[in-house]
Amino acid sequence: MTKKILIDGKKIVYRITGSGKPVILIHGFGEDATVWRNQAPYNSPQGGGLASTPGQVMQNSLLNQKFKFIIPDLPGTGQSEMIDDMSMEGMAEVIHSIIQEENIDSCPVIGHSMGGYILLALMESYWNHVSAFGLFHSSAFADSEEKKVTRRKGIEFIQQNGAFEFLKTATLNLFSPITKDEKPELIYEQVAGLHNFSPLTLVSYYEAMMQRPDRTEILRKTAVPVLFIMGKYDAAVPVEDGLKQCHLPEKSYIHILQQSGHMGMLEEPGNSNKILLDFLTEQ
Repeated sequence: MTKKILIDGKKIVYRITGSGKPVILIHGFGEDATVWRNQAPYNSPQGGGLASTPGQVMQNSLLNQKFKFIIPDLPGTGQSEMIDDMSMEGMAEVIHSIIQEENIDSCPVIGHSMGGYILLALMESYWNHVSAFGLFHSSAFADSEEKKVTRRKGIEFIQQNGAFEFLKTATLNLFSPITKDEKPELIYEQVAGLHNFSPLTLVSYYEAMMQRPDRTEILRKTAVPVLFIMGKYDAAVPVEDGLKQCHLPEKSYIHILQQSGHMGMLEEPGNSNKILLDFLTEQ
């Protein structure tokens, strides 16, 4: 099911799949809702569908029997329009509006990469609506100065060469060496869905990420369970950064995907689904 809401006159689209308790999945930079296709499948423009092995299919089916996944296209992505406030806080307001639209008191929220930054902004203002949360290849740290320099170079490249040329190269670097060698089709499939991004959207995301504050205090103060999923070969959010944070919450669930880079939901869908199923079932 596809639904839409208006935020100050701008259309925001989200998809609902499965049944049971609600769970919100927030995608990251240079992705749309289809990045979760192995966890909450629907007809995808990239042709993505259920995970391929019997074990993955079973876990996927269990996830969708137990949980109703609510998966937005973030502002400026997919069918969703850019909003006036494209900061992490502004996009967190969009997630809160969806929570209100769906009459949800509180539910688990899982954020991938930039989606985790938005999730932490949501926790800062609307912690009472989040019953548990997961940082999937994400971090509560602010950008380092070195990271900001890299992002500024990325902005220059986007402005000079366009969104697709940037994402084509950047996406390749998000996958582990194992995936590149053994499952290159995953990368081709992901790259094939990157044509619909505008340079303005990507620049807005990068600027918002550079401006976001350190939110490790959210991890220290939270009373809800926190899931950390890291990738052994993740160059975007290194395991070392995750390990510096995962002791902060009162109750943490910590997993390192041994064959993944930054895209574990695609690189190791079976392991990712089992981790999500176990964590969400406990909440």
